Amino acid sequence: MESLRSHTKARKPLYTADERARRDATVWTLVQGILAPLQFVAFAVSLVLVLRYLASGDGYVAATISILIKTLFLYVIMITGAIWEKVVFGQYLLAPAFFWEDVFSFAVIALHTAYLFGLLTGVLTPTELMYLALAAYATYAVNAAQFILKLRAARLDMAVRT
Repeated sequence: MESLRSHTKARKPLYTADERARRDATVWTLVQGILAPLQFVAFAVSLVLVLRYLASGDGYVAATISILIKTLFLYVIMITGAIWEKVVFGQYLLAPAFFWEDVFSFAVIALHTAYLFGLLTGVLTPTELMYLALAAYATYAVNAAQFILKLRAARLDMAVRT
């Protein structure tokens, strides 16, 4: 327990007492808690379908639909996450506690949006679209890991407080 205390004292706690109270009181925390694992499931299923298409050339429509579903989850979680940040931290995005996660989220959204642009305009071939989706998914995986590490930091903060 002592090493836990010394580790968390080396950095600023993720939430102030007021921010933690707002986080715990808002419905948007629950919304994020539901959407995040659903988005991960959509990502995992889509990843398999995209890789299947790239390996075999089969299943383009299924892969495309799965990417669209994953992208929809991304947009919804970004909008509701911005609302959550406003409630908890007083600003819609780029709150200091989640600054780098939000910055990287913009890259994730840019790549998913580029996929949509490529799909809707036809400027990319199906194979190019799938590789763009994989790039978007790689950035999503990094971003998801960032948020998981933040959740861990918040739990460590709570462990030190008790």
